[in-house]
Formats: sequence, C-alpha cells, structure tokens
Amino acid sequence: MQILRTIRITQQMMSLTREQGKTIGFVPTMGSLHQGHLSLIEAAKRECDMVVVSIFVNPTQFSEGEDFAAYPRDFEKDKLALERAEVDYLFYPEASEVYPVSDMVGFKLPNDLTDMTCGKFRHGHFEGVAQVCAKFFNIIKPHKVYFGQKDYQQTLVIKRLIEDLNFGIELRICPTVREQSGLAMSSRNKYLKDLDSAVVLSKALFAVRDAYKTGERDEVKLIDVGMKVLANEPRFLVQYFEIHDGVAALAGYIGKTRLIDNVILES
Repeated sequence: MQILRTIRITQQMMSLTREQGKTIGFVPTMGSLHQGHLSLIEAAKRECDMVVVSIFVNPTQFSEGEDFAAYPRDFEKDKLALERAEVDYLFYPEASEVYPVSDMVGFKLPNDLTDMTCGKFRHGHFEGVAQVCAKFFNIIKPHKVYFGQKDYQQTLVIKRLIEDLNFGIELRICPTVREQSGLAMSSRNKYLKDLDSAVVLSKALFAVRDAYKTGERDEVKLIDVGMKVLANEPRFLVQYFEIHDGVAALAGYIGKTRLIDNVILES
C-alpha cells in the first residue's frame, strides 16, 4: 500500500491509473476504522481494479461544540488494517493540504437536503461533508465511491452532489454492518462505557420495521412503536425519530455520545 500525503502526487498517481485503463474505487473515511469501513473496502475491491481509501478528520463538518478534537484517531492501527485489506493507496493529507487558506469556496445545500434528521441539529455539517467530498472527488476522480447506509442523510447529500455537479461517479451504498447485538458499528462507539444501553437504537428500529412488515403504514403509529421500545432505556435521550421515503431514522445521546441508526422499511 502506498501512502499519499499531497494532492499533486495523488492526482499524478490517479491519472496514471486511468491511463492504464483501470477503474478506481474510492472509500472516504475519517479513520478509526471498523468492520463497517472494511466492508466498503471489500465491495470496492470486488468491483474495481484499484482501491483508494482516504483518512481525513474533516474540520469543516464539525459544528461548534462537537467532538473534532476528541474524535478517535489511531493512524498506526488503521494503517495496519488497510494493509491487511490489501488497499492500493491511502490518501492521508494534512488539513493544511486540503484547506491551504481559511476562506475557501463552500456549498449552500438545498433546504430539502438539510431540513430533516441530522441536518436540523448539525448546522453546517453537511455543507462541510459536501465541500470535502467535492475536493476529494476532483483530486481522485474515482469511477465508484462507497458509503454506508448507516449515514442515511449523508448518502442523500452525496447522491445530489454527484448529480448536480456532474461528477460522473457511481455512488455505491452498502448495508449497515452491525455487532451481534444489532448495534450499528460506528467509530463513536468507542466513547461508550456501556454498549448494552446503545442496543436500544437498533431494537427500536427493528420493531418499527416489523410493524411495517405486518401492514402498519401510519407513520405516527410506527414511530410510537419505536418510542415505546426506547422508553425501556432511560439512559438514551432521543434527538429525533423520523420516517422519510421508506427509511426510519433515529438519533440520540447516551451521555455525551451521539449515536445514529436507520433501517429501510421497504426492501
């Protein structure tokens, strides 16, 4: 695996790969890798000739008071995991490489993308996601890019970004990877002292999905099914529980740790 630290060298290597007629699969991450990330890499390896993974804790997608400084980082462990996964390139830039000046061109996303689920509470977050992804798409120019279903609203933003700005990239959304308990894998799970209490997210969502499968279509009643499950775990503070386009999405806090999850109601 070759580690790329600069935009210039990365662009050169990607151009060479394209000239050789090879397809490029790209998996953007913020590091602190887990099996969910590795499942995206496995999908990219199956479908593309060459795989690039980025590790970059993007400062522009953290709102004031969020956990940018505390976000879990373990480069050596991540590097070893990527080597074992036989990734071809790791793009690992410094923030000063990605954002050489403080006042850079950004994004104003349409309200229909931000006035729901996480966007209502994390102001500026998805603009930061769009900004860094647009930059990385231009630098790497992948044929396919891989995201997890767990970050539901993020996948909507990336889909719109690719379509509206004509990137010509195929977006691949891969299933959420879960612990045996049902808890969705997340880098922020490392903050949790008691994983058992966090399982209530998936239990609530699975209950909603089961109710949907048995014929319930009233969204208020479906959410009520989930809220009754959440009531059994007083340590979980609900931030939102919403249904959009056949997806039930839930977020909340256990202590200071914010957790998100969702399930697709219609297969």
